[in-house]
Amino acid sequence: MSALRSKRKEYLSVKDLQKLLDSCKLHLNQIDEVWPNIYIGNVAVAQNKAALLKLGITHVLNAAHSKRGSIGNQSFYGSDFVYCGIPADDSTHFDLDVYFQPAADFIHKALKSPDGKVLVHCIMGMSRSSTLVLAYLMIYHHLPLKQALQKLIQKRAIYPNRNFLALLLDLDLQLTKKKKTCRIL
Repeated sequence: MSALRSKRKEYLSVKDLQKLLDSCKLHLNQIDEVWPNIYIGNVAVAQNKAALLKLGITHVLNAAHSKRGSIGNQSFYGSDFVYCGIPADDSTHFDLDVYFQPAADFIHKALKSPDGKVLVHCIMGMSRSSTLVLAYLMIYHHLPLKQALQKLIQKRAIYPNRNFLALLLDLDLQLTKKKKTCRIL
């Protein structure tokens, strides 16, 4: 019985993740560097090209592309930035997981480019953008979800919605299974 109980503890729930997020005591800023050369910010800072240039941002990943108040496309940013837009809704029904790999690939490629710095933003810089950065950390840095969350909340006040947390838990499970399969082979 105790072996079964300890096995169950390995699996996190959305509620566990929310408790972890609630432990963050940081105030929400317009922009924060959450990982070397990865910034999460809100739409106001994303539309301030002078501020982005000053920070040395080279790539912009907009997780609220074409949403109300979120101006952004390559022509808006011109040749100063490489732009990628993801038309995500911050809702309990949006399947953001279909964008986990493309967003992670964009971030990875941005960081590989000379002096690459990437801003990942949505409207507030709390849910959609942080979810995509968490997915990147899990996919490219092989961090378990809990560890990735702990790293981010040390740098920024984030709060992915329940749906996104559940999708990240699924990704965590898939990546864990993949790791185990690779070890066996």
